[in-house]
Amino acid sequence: MFTSPQKVYQGEDWIGLLIAVIIISLWFLSLFELLAIQISDTSWFWLIFSVLGRTYLHTGLFILAHDSMHGNLIPNNRILNHLIGRVAVTVYGFLPYDHCCTNHFNHHRYPSQSGDPDFYGSAPNPIFWYFKFIREYFPMRSLIIFLVNMIIIAWGLTTIFHVAFTNLIFFVLVPLVLSSLQLFFFGTYLPHHQLYENPYFSPRLQSSYYSNLWSFFSCYHFGHYHWEHHEYPKTPWYKLYKINAK
Repeated sequence: MFTSPQKVYQGEDWIGLLIAVIIISLWFLSLFELLAIQISDTSWFWLIFSVLGRTYLHTGLFILAHDSMHGNLIPNNRILNHLIGRVAVTVYGFLPYDHCCTNHFNHHRYPSQSGDPDFYGSAPNPIFWYFKFIREYFPMRSLIIFLVNMIIIAWGLTTIFHVAFTNLIFFVLVPLVLSSLQLFFFGTYLPHHQLYENPYFSPRLQSSYYSNLWSFFSCYHFGHYHWEHHEYPKTPWYKLYKINAK
């Protein structure tokens, strides 16, 4: 009996929920621990490691929301699926979930065309493209909401809980900025630039242990296996590498 690839690579509720719990829990636990440390007593190695770790977890929040938008995170429980997605983008940067859904569905409908909110042009400058990418997901209203909420949170943490402002910069603001660059560079720019010369989304390589490991750490498989994601959008991120595996 023939089974479609969409069915074979469909996500499982318990795996999606487990991944969501792990990423969100680690995000909050790492935040609480790192906001309490003395940066002056921390080595540069551990400081950089902590910032990069926070960045990766922050990117993971958007990946959770992305899978929720496709209905892949908890495929058999639509309410829980979208609830986790809303929580994830709220924690990520107070982003409007419905707006993100509309943008992302247009990206799939018109990839690298004029109707694609993630695309900049036929000869894109990566810097201008990045700022357009941010503007699409942070429209003025969302930007104002983000700034107001961040000011309130920063005031509360520094005034009531006596958190050092430098800790907020290193472990909240910097990971957010680096995460946006990670999502843009690996998940949007590399796969989609010069699409007409590269219809299979560079930098797609033959599957291997080392390439899969890099794919996971670079952007949860969304750079390396971007073609697979567009061809099989109902496949969760953690199964993308299994499609057409050699």
